[in-house]
Amino acid sequence: MRCRILGAPEQDGAGRLGCEMGPSALRTAGLVSALTELGHQVEDLGTVQPAAAQPIVHRNAALKKLPEIVAWTAAIAEAAYQASKDAMPIFLGGDHAISAGTLSGVARRAAETSQPLFVLWLDAHPDFHTLDTTTSGNLHGVPLAYASGLPGFDGFFPNLPVRVEPKRICTLGLRSVDAAERQALNEAGVTVHDMRAIDEHGIAPLLRAFLARVAQENGLLHVSLDVDFLDPSIAPAVGTTVPGGATLREAHLVMEMLSDSGLVTSLDLVELNPFLDERGRTATLMVDLTASLMGRRIMDRPTRSF
Repeated sequence: MRCRILGAPEQDGAGRLGCEMGPSALRTAGLVSALTELGHQVEDLGTVQPAAAQPIVHRNAALKKLPEIVAWTAAIAEAAYQASKDAMPIFLGGDHAISAGTLSGVARRAAETSQPLFVLWLDAHPDFHTLDTTTSGNLHGVPLAYASGLPGFDGFFPNLPVRVEPKRICTLGLRSVDAAERQALNEAGVTVHDMRAIDEHGIAPLLRAFLARVAQENGLLHVSLDVDFLDPSIAPAVGTTVPGGATLREAHLVMEMLSDSGLVTSLDLVELNPFLDERGRTATLMVDLTASLMGRRIMDRPTRSF
């Protein structure tokens, strides 16, 4: 497969500094070599550069870094649209606010192919706040709501060329959802599988049913992998840790099933904060998971000595 890597070292949407080092850490952990060893053709497009932020005033005084996030979203959306032509883009964050841009860009590209875009959101949080409902003001909590076309972004965020149909979104691994997000998810019709559903049914049947829907509609699939989808005991390098996340084997199983499906057309790797990592273990795990998604099998997995 032809892959394009694009760094988006944006950290203005998170509550603490450090995510801007995420793309560098993923590259240092061997992302490019892992993909090339699997036979993929890899092109590293470098780093997105946003235009200067312009003043923006919003009635929600809690909002933080709104002008900066808007500038990043516009730049990332255009870069994602360009990178997704005849290749699979892999976007390296940065915090999850980058997905406002990546989803906008790949949805625009998908519309040109007349294929529906589906989204698998692997995260402890649904990031389904609007600019009006967020109380923390941290804008890594709004990208999925923006990309879904929820009201309240017009006149502030860039105009959305094509929205992602909420009924084609599956959130998997949720375990921290605010009341406003819960209501919005239900009203929009997003498929929600929290950790209780995973505990009760297992992660494979839930994912298998969603992938069957994507295949049935001949859809394209964007996967957005947040570090906090994983349990913090195996992935400590994230500023929004929530106990009880996916285990090592559950995470690899998800990636292996995605690989088997052949449906994934774009990927986000977000919220890696190397400042909080332990000897690069989280960055290495994210690279390993990407390799599983891109075709590495259990029999091919290397043994590491520390």
